This record gives sequence, C-alpha cells and structure tokens, in this order.
Amino acid sequence: MRLEAGSAGLSRPTELRAAQWSEFDLEAAEWRIPAERMKMRRPHIVPLSTQVVAILRELQPWTGTGKYLFPSVRTEARPLSDATMLNALRRMGYQKDEMSVHGFRSIASTLLNELGYNRDWIERQLAHGERNEVRAAYNYAEYLPERRRMMQEWSDYLDRLRTSKAGQA
Repeated sequence: MRLEAGSAGLSRPTELRAAQWSEFDLEAAEWRIPAERMKMRRPHIVPLSTQVVAILRELQPWTGTGKYLFPSVRTEARPLSDATMLNALRRMGYQKDEMSVHGFRSIASTLLNELGYNRDWIERQLAHGERNEVRAAYNYAEYLPERRRMMQEWSDYLDRLRTSKAGQA
C-alpha cells in the first residue's frame, strides 16, 4: 500500500491492482497504462517518483517474474482483488467510515489543488478528460515534465509528513 501514497496514488484502484510489469519502464520512471485498461479508453502515462521506483525495485524480486505487480494470492493468473486491497486498509487500522482505497485519489487531488498545483496537471494525472468540449477538441497536452515534477514533490511531501509523524510518536 505504500505505492498508493506515491505517484501511483492518483491512479484508480482498479488500474493499480491490475498493474502489469510490462507496463513499467523503471529506467524512464514511467508507467504506461494501455487504453484498454483505462476507464476513458485512452492510454495514460504515469510519471513515477524516485520513491515509487525504489518501491517497485523492492517488489520486483517477489513478483517481477509474473504478469502482475500484485498477483492474487490464489493464482498468479489474476491480479489482487478489490477486497484484498480493502482488507489491507482495514488491517492498517482504517475503519470503513474513515477511508476507502479510492479515497487516496480524492485526498491527493484535494491537497495538490490546495498546494497550488496547476489544475490541468492534476486532472491529467488523474486521467480525467477535458469537460469543455471545445477545449478538449484542441488540447491534447500531457504536461509530462510538469506532472513528473509534481509527483516527485508529492512523494517528497508525503515523506515529510511520515517523518514528522514518526518524530511525534
């Protein structure tokens, strides 16, 4: 679940739990999700922070020879289930009325907006389509350099929160 808190935290839980090793380029620090796995049926590039790349490198010896980053405990032919992700949250101490797996997206979006990041970068990172039809017809910007910087700064921000909380314990 550390992955939810980093760059991939803005991905939909379904996209994350079914993430495939073949979609990742750790050298380029990118996750390229094909259109058929995306809700909007458009390919999506997720820039990965250095923290997320490090986590993926830690995970690789465990699941890197299979298809999925997070295979089912029952069979490597399927990804982790939604229920397993939800159960992991519960084991971490989150109650049903406190947090859902999808809730990490909402928190990240809200905080990135409050921290002053460009709305277009955030919406593109969330893989949301442009609501203004005229603008959507002309604007195909991916904002990759800006999103890469934003996701690195987001991971750094989360690290600072974790460090400050650990210092209080």
